[in-house]
Amino acid sequence: MDRPSTGAVASVPTRLGPLGVETVGSGPPVLLWHSLFVDSTTWVRVRQPLAATRRLVIVDGPAHGRSAAPRQPFTLDDCAGAALDVLEHLGIDEPVDWAGNAWGGHVGITFAAAHPRRLRSLATIGAPVHALTAPERRQINLLVPLYRAVGPIRPVLGALTTALLGAAADPEAITLVAEAFSAPERGGMARAIRSASLDRQDLTPTLTSVPAPTLFAAGADDTAWTPDDAAAAAARLPRGGWAVLPGAGHVAPLLEAAPAVVDLLTAFWRDPDAVGALHRDSGARSGPQQPQSTS
Repeated sequence: MDRPSTGAVASVPTRLGPLGVETVGSGPPVLLWHSLFVDSTTWVRVRQPLAATRRLVIVDGPAHGRSAAPRQPFTLDDCAGAALDVLEHLGIDEPVDWAGNAWGGHVGITFAAAHPRRLRSLATIGAPVHALTAPERRQINLLVPLYRAVGPIRPVLGALTTALLGAAADPEAITLVAEAFSAPERGGMARAIRSASLDRQDLTPTLTSVPAPTLFAAGADDTAWTPDDAAAAAARLPRGGWAVLPGAGHVAPLLEAAPAVVDLLTAFWRDPDAVGALHRDSGARSGPQQPQSTS
């Protein structure tokens, strides 16, 4: 899939090196940060409708997409600082809405706690707040050396696309994820996996320090970040809500349920203080949707 390029693209200097940043649309600013392993192309199916009413600041994280790879390990705090560098470079002083997918949600939680006056609202999609489980850690520890040695061969790509999209993803979505993962330099991607995944700490204690209205979305069939997980995490937030979207992997909702993602985000941004009304199920489940609340 070709990378969309209808917006203004810049290489922005940050504390983690130059990051590729695209701005598209007009209106109040929204910062989008993608999942680990992929890049900003995963927003392709939601960016046009979101940009109809918002100025999107679409970041490629370090070692992904258009961005340089840091030569040293980095932390979520470093990523949150780099996001602040991006906003300052673009002259965005007003509080922004943040939408983060997986890794992007982890960075958003960290940013929200560290820079509360810079954030209007936070929405995460497929972003587990707990650290990796032992089976997840074992799988990644097996795949990373193989990837570093021989690159993104079929077993690596197969495991990755299944984890991010589920087993029934459409061919275009599979190609997009495979191309995004295959493009970066291997050493940089391996350091990013170590820094943002294997070394990531449990973010649960941080949740009480997130003052902004926050919405945690989970895929209906995502076994690594379930709707129950999202509801439990939202209950720890001062102003938290949760929602269910169709999908079986962390990235799946963006590519398999784009209209539902657009509806959820635009409703949330319209009135983030009404987060309690957004405890809802937009997932692929039978029967009418019923409001759900943790309050």
